[in-house]
Amino acid sequence: MEFRPILSSLLRNRTGPLLVAVQVALSLAILANALHIVSVRQAVVSRPSGVERESDIFHVRVADLRGGGTFNEVLAGQKRQLELLRAVPGVESVAQTNQVPLSQSGNNTGLAADRRQIRPTTGASFYVSPDSLVKTWGLKLVEGRDFLPTEVLDIDTRTSTEQAKIAIVTQALAQKLWPDATSYVGRTFYFGTGDTAEAARVTGVVERLQSTSAELGERGEMSLIMPMRRVGEPRAMYTVRTEPGQRERVIKEVEETLRKDANNHVMIRPKTFDADRKDRYRADRGLAWMLVTVSVLLMLVTASGIVGMASLWVTQRRKQIGVRRALGARRIDILRYFILENVMITSAGVAAGLLGALALNHLLVSTLELARLPAGYLVGGAAIFLALGIAAVYGPAWRAASISPATATRGVV
Repeated sequence: MEFRPILSSLLRNRTGPLLVAVQVALSLAILANALHIVSVRQAVVSRPSGVERESDIFHVRVADLRGGGTFNEVLAGQKRQLELLRAVPGVESVAQTNQVPLSQSGNNTGLAADRRQIRPTTGASFYVSPDSLVKTWGLKLVEGRDFLPTEVLDIDTRTSTEQAKIAIVTQALAQKLWPDATSYVGRTFYFGTGDTAEAARVTGVVERLQSTSAELGERGEMSLIMPMRRVGEPRAMYTVRTEPGQRERVIKEVEETLRKDANNHVMIRPKTFDADRKDRYRADRGLAWMLVTVSVLLMLVTASGIVGMASLWVTQRRKQIGVRRALGARRIDILRYFILENVMITSAGVAAGLLGALALNHLLVSTLELARLPAGYLVGGAAIFLALGIAAVYGPAWRAASISPATATRGVV
């Protein structure tokens, strides 16, 4: 098949091919970047939190509606609730805590490796618990140890600002505070800077524990745990690990048990870890689905444009096709002509689209700090549109090849 006659024909009737090529170029530029963004968002959504078997975890907030009570009374009530939760069949572990990962609300603090620093090194999510969050959440200790029961402080937040002097930190936080160190246990860090900054010593390092907001980048991995129970108002949060498959049943029994203990004078709000993850990444999933939808629509519009253009050309060239058939052209020759013609148009659009995709990605990198577009998305996008072009033109091309010479040339002088 000669390229020159096809190219000559396209140059004589350039408006339609040009519009299709532009459509392919724009669609490819958008598609490649959209799929890249979807991939990045999915990677963010799938990030491990550090919590093992998230589907077996839930937390429950408990508030005594009767209010009041001395420090010892509130403390005794919280300890009693912990024992009641541990006694529920199907519960593997329970820990009292002030916040949970991915909940999008909680306490954060600024940390420094040296109190003489001008500003803190980083911010971190500040988890406190009198129990073992390492055990309840299944955190992986990579250095040091968990807290001992004798190291737990029970603090009356109404009269004291005291806090524990030891902590478990995440590996990312330790590396941020001491980038040149290889071991972190025993090292001292400070809450804030200046002479009044309080010091704490690292007793353990966990591989990962995401912050409450699970921010993008390293900030989402900055967390620490301290062995404390903060007692103020008669309210508390407990995080519960259940046996596999028992979570929903345990949630109901936990509610019944706590209501019975408080004679229904209690407000209970349970929430699963899965629900926190879903809420945290709702916007990311929504963006991904929107981009996927836009990509599919772009491909459908592009395919429709190719089909429409090819169908129009078949109609306009009906007699020409008939003459060629009468002169001995085979069906495969006609079919190949239209497919090759479309491949040339699509290839021109793909070439322009690759440049457009790189330009659009450069804009996104410079303005939104998006990662650079991998070459695989360009190659994959080009292959998709070339295949789409062939598939879209095949129907009209087959109809052209099926035209009877006698029918097509009827009326030709």
